[in-house]
Amino acid sequence: MQNIKTFLGSEIAARLERFSDINDIREIRLRTDKPIILRTSKGEHMGDFSPTAGDIRETVEKISQYSLYAFESELSRGYITLPGGHRVGVCGQVVLEGGTVHGWRFIAGMNIRVAHSIKGCADDVLPFILHDRRLLHTMVISPPGFGKTTILRDIIRQISNGGLTVGLADERSEVAGCFHGVAQNDVGIRTDVLDGCPKALAMEMLLRSMSPDVIAVDELGGEADAHAVDAVLNAGVKLLCTAHGNDVDDVMASPALGVLGRGIFERFIVLDAPGRVAGIYDGSGEDVT
Repeated sequence: MQNIKTFLGSEIAARLERFSDINDIREIRLRTDKPIILRTSKGEHMGDFSPTAGDIRETVEKISQYSLYAFESELSRGYITLPGGHRVGVCGQVVLEGGTVHGWRFIAGMNIRVAHSIKGCADDVLPFILHDRRLLHTMVISPPGFGKTTILRDIIRQISNGGLTVGLADERSEVAGCFHGVAQNDVGIRTDVLDGCPKALAMEMLLRSMSPDVIAVDELGGEADAHAVDAVLNAGVKLLCTAHGNDVDDVMASPALGVLGRGIFERFIVLDAPGRVAGIYDGSGEDVT
């Protein structure tokens, strides 16, 4: 939390200092003239302070290092990524040009998602997704906020340190948490990161140029992603990914991922609560644990 506080308005940072579970904060919700809402592993906590428009503006200035223009590309997608992989989603009034978001007239609300690297959180699943020191095609499934990115990061770290070359397509900078292109989170010694690049393009670039054993990608889901997956599979490279959903059926019911089919993936890891593995299944739906 220490580095996040440096990006907050001074009054907001001072108020957070009084929160007893400051190191357990997972999300910080800031809305102009509305109470701060903090989410931790224990649930939601409402603060006794409501940030003003000035507090929000000061926070935006600090997050963008006083140059919103420099973060125009990220902001056009509704967020800024901080060093360490912390993602700041923004809301307010946008500026449209040609039907696309070109900038922001006013930013009135923010959701700061605090990245948590938990080394060893993938220890229990690794024996079920590795065979003869090779990774099986694996998808980690959960609703938002249940830790699928955290477990993905630790799987990448462990298989990379264990001898596999990993190409990480990190479109939102949440896995490696790159700053100036250099990973701030530990993703292993044999991991090459393409940061801030659309997932489908990044997968194809990594495949062509970095000779990976494994392609890893967070939040697979677009139609273009499915086409890139075909290229990965045809090259004999293993796929490690996450997807939003409650279970395997939920994910496979989506139009984009449904075209991939169950048969592609050899393992599905399903989380049903923050950090809790509900089951590990093979391509036919059998629990392998």
